[in-house]
Amino acid sequence: MSGLAVRAAAAVRSPEGREPDDRRAALDYFRDLLAPFGEKPDEELFDGGRHVRHRDLADLLVADEGVGGSRPELLIVTHALPDVVPFTAVAPYLTDRLGGRAANFSVAQQGLAAPFTALRIASAYAKAGRAAEVVIAVLEQTTLPTPFPLVRDTPLVDSAAALVLAAGKDGGGEGRYEGGPRFVRAHAAGSPADALGREPVEDGTLLVLGPWVTGDVPGHDGPVHRVAPGSYCTSLWLDLADHWREWGRDHRRIVLCDTDPRSGRTHVALFEGGGE
Repeated sequence: MSGLAVRAAAAVRSPEGREPDDRRAALDYFRDLLAPFGEKPDEELFDGGRHVRHRDLADLLVADEGVGGSRPELLIVTHALPDVVPFTAVAPYLTDRLGGRAANFSVAQQGLAAPFTALRIASAYAKAGRAAEVVIAVLEQTTLPTPFPLVRDTPLVDSAAALVLAAGKDGGGEGRYEGGPRFVRAHAAGSPADALGREPVEDGTLLVLGPWVTGDVPGHDGPVHRVAPGSYCTSLWLDLADHWREWGRDHRRIVLCDTDPRSGRTHVALFEGGGE
C-alpha cells in the first residue's frame, strides 16, 4: 500500500526576537481591525512581544538541509494563532523557497486541529496521484495585539515544525524511506479516551501525548512520550520532527494525541513505523 512517509523534518523553538518592521502601520492596522468589536490594541503588550513573524519561522525551517532540499508538489501552512501582522502570504512565500512548483494554501482558525486537517488533505492528494512530495509547516508566534489566555497563562514560546512527506511503499520497496513513519489516518473525538479508543492497542505502539492531555490514558500499557508544555498547535509536531527517525525505527505504530484546550476536542494521528 502506498502512502506518505516522513522523509525529513525540522523543529524551531524560541528563536531570537526582532524589532517590529513598522510599529505605527501595525498598530493602525490593529485599530481598524478591532474597532468594530469595541476594542483597541494593547500597545504595551504588543511592544513587549518578540515579533517573530511567520515568515521568520519559515526561513528558519528552510535553513534545515532536509526541509530546504525538498521540492514539494503540495505545501500546506498551518497555524492556530495569527501572524504578528498578516502582510506576507506565507504559503506562497515558502513555496518560492522550495522550488516554486507546489500547490499551496493555509489551514487556520481550527486551533490545534489544523495540522491534523493538513495531514488528511495531503493524504487525499497523494492517493489521487496529485502529490508525491508534500511539506506541512506548523507555525506559532506569540506577539499579539490583545491579551490571549493561552499565551499569557501557559506561557507559550515562538515555535515551528515542518514535515517533508513523500510517497513510498510498504515492505521496503522502491520509494520507501528507511525508518520514516508512514501516515495512516487522523480523527477527533470528545475526549482522549474516546479518540484513542478508535486505535486498538497493539504491541509496539508508542503513544505520544501533547501537553494539553492531562491525567492517565486508560488501556495503554506500552511506552508513552509526553510533550513538554510551552506550545499550542506545534506541540506534537515539534517532538515528531525531533524523533521521527528513532520512533519509526523502534515502534510499529506511533499514535499522536492532543486535546485542544479551547474546544475540548481530542485529535489523534496514527503513523506506522518499521519497528518490531
